[in-house]
Amino acid sequence: MLVLGIETTCDETAAAVIERASDGSGRILSNIVRSQTDEHARFGGVVPEIAARAHVDLLDGIVDGAMKEAGIGYAQLSAVAAAAGPGLIGGVIVGLTTAKAIAMVHDTPLIAVNHLEAHALTPRLTCALAFPYCLFLASGGHTQIVAVVGVGKYVRLGTTVDDAMGEAFDKVAKMLSLPYPGGPEVERAAAGGDPKRFALPRPMLGRPDANFSLSGLKTAVRNEASRMMPLEPQDVSDLCASFQAAVLESTADRLSVGLRLFHEQFGPPRALVAAGGVAANHAIRDALQDVAAKAQTTLIIPPPALCTDNGAMIAWAGAERMALGLTDTMDAPPRARWLLDANAAAPAGYANTRAGF
Repeated sequence: MLVLGIETTCDETAAAVIERASDGSGRILSNIVRSQTDEHARFGGVVPEIAARAHVDLLDGIVDGAMKEAGIGYAQLSAVAAAAGPGLIGGVIVGLTTAKAIAMVHDTPLIAVNHLEAHALTPRLTCALAFPYCLFLASGGHTQIVAVVGVGKYVRLGTTVDDAMGEAFDKVAKMLSLPYPGGPEVERAAAGGDPKRFALPRPMLGRPDANFSLSGLKTAVRNEASRMMPLEPQDVSDLCASFQAAVLESTADRLSVGLRLFHEQFGPPRALVAAGGVAANHAIRDALQDVAAKAQTTLIIPPPALCTDNGAMIAWAGAERMALGLTDTMDAPPRARWLLDANAAAPAGYANTRAGF
C-alpha cells in the first residue's frame, strides 16, 4: 500500500509517501518539510494569513518533490491523505483541497486525517508498537495524555486547562526577549542557569486528575522578570532554568497520574509515547524516562523529524485507516477544532489562545 500524505495545519508545509506492507510494517519513501520559521520570526509567532499564503505557494512543488523522491507515479497510489484538522483553518483548507484534487483526478481514495491521530499513530511506523499504549502529546497547540486503544479508538486522560506546553515556552521566550521559535531558546538559556534561584509554582501538583495548567507559571515568570528589569543575561538564564524545572516537575506529576488512570482502565500500557515539538527538549526527555521507569514501562519517542509536524505521519495515519477500510468522501470538511476523543469535553475554564486549536 502506497499513501501520499499532506500536512498544512500550522507553519510547516509538508508532503511524504509511505509504504505499508501486508504485515503492518511501514517504510518512508520520501518526507519533505518546508518550515516557515523565517517568515514568522519577525512577528514573534505564527501569523495565520502568512502561513496560508505560504502553503498555497509551496505545496504543489513539495508534493511533486515527494512523489519524485519516492520514485512513483500518482496512478500507483493506494490513497491520498491530508490533515483535515485541527489547525489554522486557512492552511487546513489548502492541504485538504489539494488532496481532494489529486484524489479526483487520479480516482484515488481520500483519507481526511485528524492531525492528533497522526501523532498518536507515528510510533507504529517507527517500531511496530502494539496497542494499547499511553501518548503524551505536547506541542505549541496541544498538551494531552491519551490512551491509544486502537486505530480510531482514543480516550483522553488529561489535557491543558489553559496554555499548551509549547505555547507557554514560546510566550516565556517572548517576554524574556529571546528569539523565535522560543522553545529551543528557553532550553538553551536554561542550560546555563540556576533552576533553584526563583521559587516558581508547580501547577496542578498532587491533583487526582491528569490535567495540566501553565498559565499561572507563565505569569509568575513575567512577575519575576518585571521586578528585576532591566534583565541581565544571567537573570534570563536563571528564569529559564527555573521555569523549565517547574514544567518538568509538573509534567512528571501529571504523567504519573495519567499512567495510573491508564492502568486502571486499560491495564499496563505497552509503552509511554511522547510526540510533538516539545518532545525534542532534552530535559523533558530525561524527565519522561524517569516517569516511564517508575511506571515500569518503556519510553518511546519517534525520531525528532517525526515528532514535529510532517507529511509522513499523515500518510501513515492514512495507511492505518485505509487498512481498515476507513476512507472519506469528497465533502470531508476542514476543521479548526477536532477532538481526538469524541467523548471528551473541554475542561472548565479552557480558553486556549492559539488560533485554530
